[in-house]
Parts: sequence; structure tokens; C-alpha cells
Amino acid sequence: MESEILTRGLLYLSLTLLGVPGNSIVIWAFVRLAYQERHLLPADAIVLHLASANLIVVGVRCLLESLATFQLSDVFSDTGCKAVIFLYRTSRSLSIWLTFVLSAYQCLSTAAPGSRWAAVRALAARNLGCIFLVLWLINTSMSSAAVLFSLSSRNNSSLMQHGINVQFCFVHFPSKLSRDANGAAQVSRDVLPMALMTTASLIILFFLYHHTHQVKSVHKSTCSRGGSLSSERRAAITVVTLVTLYVIFYGVDNGLWVYTLTVKETMSSSVVSDLRVFFSSLYAAVSPFVIIVSNKKVKKLLKCELEEKLLLNTETALSSV
Repeated sequence: MESEILTRGLLYLSLTLLGVPGNSIVIWAFVRLAYQERHLLPADAIVLHLASANLIVVGVRCLLESLATFQLSDVFSDTGCKAVIFLYRTSRSLSIWLTFVLSAYQCLSTAAPGSRWAAVRALAARNLGCIFLVLWLINTSMSSAAVLFSLSSRNNSSLMQHGINVQFCFVHFPSKLSRDANGAAQVSRDVLPMALMTTASLIILFFLYHHTHQVKSVHKSTCSRGGSLSSERRAAITVVTLVTLYVIFYGVDNGLWVYTLTVKETMSSSVVSDLRVFFSSLYAAVSPFVIIVSNKKVKKLLKCELEEKLLLNTETALSSV
């Protein structure tokens, strides 16, 4: 196996080993929490949906790419390429928009009770299911080009005039105009939530700074509201961290995508495409660990589960003596 292929396979395998368990743990924690408490807070429901989208990103792209690279399994026929690229693009864009929804909801949480923005937050919480449905419909429709133009690289190596090489598959467009239009639509779909969530994060940071300054100047406020402030700050910092990761990883991803569209020589090379997939999947693989480390509910559930297992193993060991 060539060193380039081996390196590629190991990179995708590392993302798989990070992303699949990490997102699975987050999903398990919030599903269990929903079962125990009979409901989820809106922010927790958004995080659960985000982890589900990230799991699909890592599962359908990184895991399958790893298996194909090491020749363990290969689903990249014409039909397989259409399915994989469609699911990857849909879940990838869902991950982006759900990160924006999470940052926007946290931003609205800073609004004063009884204000217009607080009413918007309450309205969003009541209609969260509709928001998820609209995001699914928009992103699946915008990923439909993958179903129309994706082909297996094994049988279609000659169709690269207006195509993009994604290692095991080609995305072959009928014309340069259709390729550039699809590329522009994808960039716009990513840049818009990037701008919006960056704005929301700046508002959150400003609120945290202003609130902390107020608390420092009034010692009694610190004593009476310390717990609430700590929880509020922790949730805000989590969101800002996720947005920062998104801006870094997807910023590189979109920069490479624009480079792919504008430099003709990159059309036939899969290296740039591999880098794009790596950086966009890196967010899906790393973000669950930010959630696990910063979310008290998830940490508490994991701690209880670990203690139960240790207690069970101890009792089993004692009974066998």
C-alpha cells in the first residue's frame, strides 16, 4: 500500500475512532436523560440533534472511506456514491445549521425576561420540531445534485471535464456553469450560518463580559446568583467553543472548496477533496468531546454509569472468591 493511501486511511480511521464513540455517547446520554426526566430542554434537544447529524457525517464518510482504503469493504458503486455523498452533504450542512441554531438560542437566552427577544426564544422553543423539519427539507433539497451527478470512479474515470474527484467517486456536472452554480450554493449555505453564529457568539461574549463586570461590582449579587451565573457561563462558553471550532474547520474547508472550483488542475486530484472532507469531518469528530467535558448532565450520567459498572465488577469479583 502506498504511503499516501496509508496516511489517508489512517487519518479517516482516526476521525472514525473519535467521532463514532464520541457522538454515540452524547446521543446515549441525552436519550437516557429524556427517558428519565420525560422531556428535554430545548438546548439539550438541539445538542442531541447536532450529535446525530455529526454521527452520520463520521459514519457515512470517514468509516466507509476507511474500510474502502484498507480494502475491508467497498460500497462505492454508482449507487453507493450517490447515497454516501448525498447523506454526507445533507448531514454536514445540518451540522452547520444546528450549530447556528444552538448559538442563536443561547444568544436569545441572554435577553431580559419579558422582552421581545425573550418572546422569540419562547416561540423557538415551542416550535423546535418545525425548525428541525425545515432544516432537513432545505438541506436535503440542496444536496440533490449529489444524487444526479455522483458516479463511481472505477467506471467513470473519463468523465472529469466538469467533475470533481472525491477519491472513490466523481461528482460529474454536465457543464462548467452547473458546477460553479452548485459550488456557489454550497459556499453560501456555509458562509451564511457562519456569519450569523459568529455574530451570536460575539453577543454572548459581550453579555458575559458585561454580566461579570456587574457581578464584581456588587458582591451580594455574586453570593446570591453564583450558581445561576456559573451554569449560564458554562453553557455560553460551550456554544462559543463549538462556534470557534466550526469557523476554523469549515473556514479551511470552504477555502479549499473555492480553490477547487477556481483552479482547473485540482479537478482531477483527490488530495484537496480529502483535505476538505478531513477538516469538515474534524468538527463532527471533536465537537462531542467539547459537549461531554462541558455539559454537567452528560458528565453526571457518565460518572453514574461508570460507578455502577465498577460496583457491579467488584460484586462479581467478590462473589467468585
